[in-house]
Amino acid sequence: MNDDARPAPEPQDIPPHSGAADEANRQDPSRRSVLWTTAGVAGAGLGLGALGAGTASAAGGRAPEAVTAAEAVAAAPPRQGRTMAGVPFERRSTVRVGIIGLGNRGDSMIDLFLALPGVQVKAVCDTVRDKAEKAAKKVTAAGQPAPAIYAKDEHDYENLCKRGDIDFVYVVTPWELHFPMAKTAMLNGKHVGVECPIAMRLEELWQLVDLSERTRRHCMQLENCCYGKNEMRVLRMAHAGLFGELQHGAGAYNHDLRELMFDPDYYEGPWRRLWHTRLRGDLYPNHGFGPVANYMDVNRGDRVVSISSVGTTPLGLAAYREEHMPPGDPSWKESYIGADRTISLVQTAKGRVIRLEHDVSSPHPYSRINSLGGTRGVFEDYPERIYLEPTNTNHQWDDFKKYAEWDHWLWKEHANPPGGHGGMDYIMVFRLMQCMRLGLVPDFDVYDAAVWTAPVPLSHLSIKAKGAPLPIPDFTRGEWKKARSGMDSEKPAE
Repeated sequence: MNDDARPAPEPQDIPPHSGAADEANRQDPSRRSVLWTTAGVAGAGLGLGALGAGTASAAGGRAPEAVTAAEAVAAAPPRQGRTMAGVPFERRSTVRVGIIGLGNRGDSMIDLFLALPGVQVKAVCDTVRDKAEKAAKKVTAAGQPAPAIYAKDEHDYENLCKRGDIDFVYVVTPWELHFPMAKTAMLNGKHVGVECPIAMRLEELWQLVDLSERTRRHCMQLENCCYGKNEMRVLRMAHAGLFGELQHGAGAYNHDLRELMFDPDYYEGPWRRLWHTRLRGDLYPNHGFGPVANYMDVNRGDRVVSISSVGTTPLGLAAYREEHMPPGDPSWKESYIGADRTISLVQTAKGRVIRLEHDVSSPHPYSRINSLGGTRGVFEDYPERIYLEPTNTNHQWDDFKKYAEWDHWLWKEHANPPGGHGGMDYIMVFRLMQCMRLGLVPDFDVYDAAVWTAPVPLSHLSIKAKGAPLPIPDFTRGEWKKARSGMDSEKPAE
């Protein structure tokens, strides 16, 4: 049953940590309003401190100070609530959803929510009213009552979160808005799922962990690539021991986005491109990191402990602008500092190594790398291929299709799912809504969200510190030592 009779927690802000952590996480108060709209956006990223003023800014600073700032925020503060590891949703017959952000991604994802039984879209929000109204028409066309529309201003999402008839808030907006929106949803008693990355600062990640534990609301990174068919097959094979003892993995987001980032119509303003004027590191680690972390049971028996990052010179966006953008275009006021390719090495407590890559600024076919190796063999994607002993002994790659028997039950039950990205979006939404309806533990939680996103600020700081390894916080505060279920789930009884 729905739990709308339960009062929402009294909204209370969590005070930021003090000391060096404040320097590592200081935020320009005007950024949110500047980037939520397109007005005055030309050159908006210029002069903004990336991850903080002074010690951790993009403009400079001594490497030892960057290390000190990262270490200060890595230290686990006292727990304010109880762990959310292994905490199930409340069972309910219908999941009532509010969606914030109806651009390219939100407009396509609403179709998947509407395709599922036992799910109602109760409210939609976007600062562009036409987009919100278009989404509302989709809801009524699907046979559901007209949803409430929130399109008054950039703060109207707060009113959506205050509604008493919403169980789950889906946030699909520019990155800098993910944190305040997730925070507002939890403070108003809502579970929340957020597109990648869930936040941009270490301090924000800690606040989301603390809020989830205090409010008893789940806060999840909706990492669709974890639900890819290949990823879920490799997950089950790894857990069955086919790779032997796991030793190394790799994941990436190598995707040539130059044309889209300079397209004035594809994104609502140049918000994504402007992040390349603020941060040097890996802006989008989640698609590559999440699946490999699942293979290795990160936060469920192992944990990541450090990251070391290096980056190339930032040439790609400026070169594209030189060739394609006319004189006088607002982009000519931008100075790009983001590395064209960032490479990070992540170490785990068990001595495993994960390589992460990010490159959206140079010519490259799409690849998430998606590799896993152990004492008995290795899998590599793009293209998919595998080599496992004792089956393979001739130093030649084998056909991964031979291992279809290891497909996850979700892909056996939904062999041809609708939606984008090869069906992984639908599988993700189906499974999340199933967990909420049946009162199950979610496949991943706020600790996974924080770990998968931590490379965003930490890779930036590590590059500033000339590749120095920086600590990755233990967001679980020791809970990682306990084995528990994750995405390698059993099919539940409806």
